[in-house]
Amino acid sequence: MPAEWEQQSGVQLTWPHENTDWAPMLAEITAVYEQMAREISKREQLLIVASEGTQLPKNLHTSFFTFQSNDTWARDHGFITVEEDDKQILLDFCFNGWGEKFEAERDNQINRQLYEAGLVKGEYESHLDFVLEGGSIESDGKGTVFTTTCCLMAPHRNQPLTQQEITERLKRYLGAERIVWLNHGSLLGDDTDGHIDTLVRICPDDTIVYTGGDNDHPDLAQMEEELKTLRTLDGKPYRLLRLPLPRPLYDDDYRLPATYANYLIINGAVLVPTYNQPDLDAEAMRVIGLAFPDREIVGIDCTPVVRQHGSLHCCTMQYY
Repeated sequence: MPAEWEQQSGVQLTWPHENTDWAPMLAEITAVYEQMAREISKREQLLIVASEGTQLPKNLHTSFFTFQSNDTWARDHGFITVEEDDKQILLDFCFNGWGEKFEAERDNQINRQLYEAGLVKGEYESHLDFVLEGGSIESDGKGTVFTTTCCLMAPHRNQPLTQQEITERLKRYLGAERIVWLNHGSLLGDDTDGHIDTLVRICPDDTIVYTGGDNDHPDLAQMEEELKTLRTLDGKPYRLLRLPLPRPLYDDDYRLPATYANYLIINGAVLVPTYNQPDLDAEAMRVIGLAFPDREIVGIDCTPVVRQHGSLHCCTMQYY
């Protein structure tokens, strides 16, 4: 499985529409998607999956596909790409609404439809008997894939498979030499059961960027200690870069799972979520810039996105 910072051919967005949970704030979220679309299409091809009749941005380096989705989280219903002998293999896993919490039947059909329409290139491989979301795994491109026990061992994912059985499947499907399971870390308000892309991101040169904790998240301090014990395949410690945690954001009385770790790496840039907290937003962009000194760091206000418990990385899926 490639690392996300490797050269990409394009990024997929699944566009918000009036039949999704975005309906009460459709104009607000559409403005965020338009900004994402502009930044991505400056640098690479953009593929937009949208319902019929949706007004989409013009003058972008973009392909469009019409399909009525359940929701918009392309990271979790999109293809996961692996490489084999210079071939791109498009892995189509089951997405079941993060453990059957939400309806996802139509989202689960998007990959096959895109492939049959010729809009994505590679060899199609069905694994629809196995639940795996793109936000639950991180690859260093060198044989190590990271995940969390709280997600992949959560109810209604792949029971009755054991952790060892899931490990063996991940190694086989993703071409990994090892699977690193993190046993700590979660955000208040998170409904993904602890996707790793909200907590820990793998970066070039054996660097890990991770979400720091506060008094409300003591398990993040435990996660930090766990990261300090990790070693590369060569037996070396990782370079650890700590991200701040945004100040609490709420939707009525519900604590939202805001995180700076949910950034998107594209060709030549990193798109970083911001939350109208200038000091912390600037610090997060500084830290991510240390991990990616050769890329432009671009902030995008994700205050609207987090109201549906996601951020930039959740909204996107890259192709190689």
